[in-house]
Amino acid sequence: MPGRFAMEIKAGDFISSLPDEILFHIISLLPFESAIQTIFLSTRWRFLWNLTLVKHGSKEDVPTAVSGFLSNFDEHNPTRNTRRLRFHFGEDDVLSAIIAPNNKLHLDFSADNQEHPSQFGWQIELNPQNLSLQPTPSTFFVKTLYLISVNHLSSEAVSSMVSNFQLLENLKIIGWNGLESLSIDSETKLSNLTILDCPQLKSLHIRSYKLRTFLYRGQLPWFWPEFHFNLANAMLDSRQGPGYSTFKTCDFDRVLLTIKNSEILTLCKWTFEALICPSLSSFQADFQFYRLKELWWIDNYSKGLYNSDVLISFLKLCPSLERLFLTIDHNSYVMTSAATCSKQVGRYTKLQHLKVVKLEGFANQEDEILFTERLQNVVAVEPLILTTSDGICFRNLIKVPSHESHQQEETSPLSQEKYFYKFDQVKNINELCPKHAHMSL
Repeated sequence: MPGRFAMEIKAGDFISSLPDEILFHIISLLPFESAIQTIFLSTRWRFLWNLTLVKHGSKEDVPTAVSGFLSNFDEHNPTRNTRRLRFHFGEDDVLSAIIAPNNKLHLDFSADNQEHPSQFGWQIELNPQNLSLQPTPSTFFVKTLYLISVNHLSSEAVSSMVSNFQLLENLKIIGWNGLESLSIDSETKLSNLTILDCPQLKSLHIRSYKLRTFLYRGQLPWFWPEFHFNLANAMLDSRQGPGYSTFKTCDFDRVLLTIKNSEILTLCKWTFEALICPSLSSFQADFQFYRLKELWWIDNYSKGLYNSDVLISFLKLCPSLERLFLTIDHNSYVMTSAATCSKQVGRYTKLQHLKVVKLEGFANQEDEILFTERLQNVVAVEPLILTTSDGICFRNLIKVPSHESHQQEETSPLSQEKYFYKFDQVKNINELCPKHAHMSL
């Protein structure tokens, strides 16, 4: 008997010492809601629910192994409740497959990552209509799929598997070394797509009628959305800069129309400065992100100075904005020749709905105050201003008229009115202002 169970047997837990087959039979007699509670009885019972199926085979056997693993899974039957597969193929290659709640499947090829990966492209058609429901005869259908660390050796096997997931709604592509081009085609189900940390990606093509969420992090590739998705949630965290050297403003027009109706958006200063702002004059009507409510803006210092002109120009396009998250990343990409955005922006009304502004990463309090002063020119309300240098300790930046203060008066940098700012420590930051939805990725 393994050592971790010995203490329980000595303590008189004789049921836990029974063979797996008998314990599985006991669990199978219970309603599922009661059966799942057995994980709290002891480490022995938890072990039953966390058994890993280990198999060996070739690279060509990967799709069959995963299909068999899914087909045999039954959440309500503890004898068929194995959620983990570790499949060894090739010399040192390993696939880790995990079935998670809510129809999620994780496929992780991290163990076979290569130091100098070969370049490859991946083209996939999702939700094909000419296939029978996947897998058969399983009670488990993949709706959310995590594909982690796929490379040129495993991409073909992944294509064979993914094309059978007819009910797939959420796809997450993470850490694919060597991936140079990516094309995704989905006519029916795909509503959420996430692509994170694929450092060699140069070309991205998406054809999807129902995509509502698109999250991207990495160097910005040439991006061709074939349809205007009317995204509600868009992240373009391209703080690493452009992924290729021949960017043209017209290349970004489709993307701009795709993110135009977003309610939640992440954008970098250089992306607006180089790719969006020059296009604004080409639109016949005044262009606005009229639905945008929550913005995460990734900015930087240039030659030791912070210039908020570009952000202020962007805010003039966001009449419905309620929450602004401003992060200074001193390692983010800086435009070599800055465009002038302020002249490109059409008429605007001051922001009426801004409730919270969260500032992170500023070099000093003076820069935080200067930005707050600039912000007053484009808002018609007094939002809550929260500042932090480390993302942990937050302060509330408060403007106090001089006649209410017993402290030394301080003249505003941008006006002659005399007042001072004070910073009050803030507790329960998540109650005042939860993190931006994209910051936890």
